Amino acid sequence: MKEIKGLLVKGLGGLYEIEGEDGARYTCRAKGILKKDDGKLLMGDTVLLSVDESGKGETAITGILPRQNALIRPPLSNLSYMLLTVAARDPAPSTVLLDRMTVICEKEGIVPVLLVNKCDLAGSEAEALASVYRKAGYTVFTVSAKEKEGIASVSTFLEEVLQEGRIACFAGASGVGKSTLMNALFPTLQRETRGLSEKTARGKHTTRSVELFPAYGGWLADTPGFSLLDFVRFDFVTLGELAGCFPEFAPYLGACRYTDCTHRSEDGCGIVDALARGDIGQSRFDSYSELFLLLKEKEKSLYDGNKKKIGKCQVVE
Repeated sequence: MKEIKGLLVKGLGGLYEIEGEDGARYTCRAKGILKKDDGKLLMGDTVLLSVDESGKGETAITGILPRQNALIRPPLSNLSYMLLTVAARDPAPSTVLLDRMTVICEKEGIVPVLLVNKCDLAGSEAEALASVYRKAGYTVFTVSAKEKEGIASVSTFLEEVLQEGRIACFAGASGVGKSTLMNALFPTLQRETRGLSEKTARGKHTTRSVELFPAYGGWLADTPGFSLLDFVRFDFVTLGELAGCFPEFAPYLGACRYTDCTHRSEDGCGIVDALARGDIGQSRFDSYSELFLLLKEKEKSLYDGNKKKIGKCQVVE
């Protein structure tokens, strides 16, 4: 038996496909301990393989190397870039949903890149949305997957950043055109695509599992729609970390009149003043405020819950 490292690129029904460091592709199972929740394998994991060269034994995954980052839903690890895809129209973009994703990226050390699709349907809306995120310091592309507009620029960008085995994934609500965009960028993939539901005007899920595909010396993953992400339990970030996950806030942090400033409405707040000057986008500030209240409520619920438990405890001497 020999031990080698490899990249987990596909998993289905307890079987996993591993791209070995030796260039070979292995299909195998994981050792029992890796099937438990606290050791669950994620696509993008660098794993250790025990390879039987004699043909008498069984090749198996025996360990997981430390991760740079990890997302439970979608089940991905070691991401370098997240290609956040929104539609300028049909469906209308949700900036709050988009900003939650940028916050997750900032917290996990993933570089978010925005792709504003369907610019052929709503060019002015696409540019307006793009300008908000360019002002925040993000790389943004306005594209039309259907008409192939802007595809060459995205392709050039990916070719530059996906070297040395880096991993990128597409993420976005159903119906925004992720699969169509992937097909435009990588015609050989031919991902399944479907339109919007006539009854709900929302996209129908077409991606059923996460799989990594080789691209430009790195790897590309497609993911299910936003509705599968764990937003109800939005505790990826603490209340104290939230402002730091909005990069356009950085120049103004520490310059507020009050040390306990919430950056929402206080006099002398650098962020509120920057908003008034137009240096920070209104929708970004609104998203920050909504997430602040959400995390504050969760923090309060946790405190009240712990207080209630302590109150019920009895000291036995």
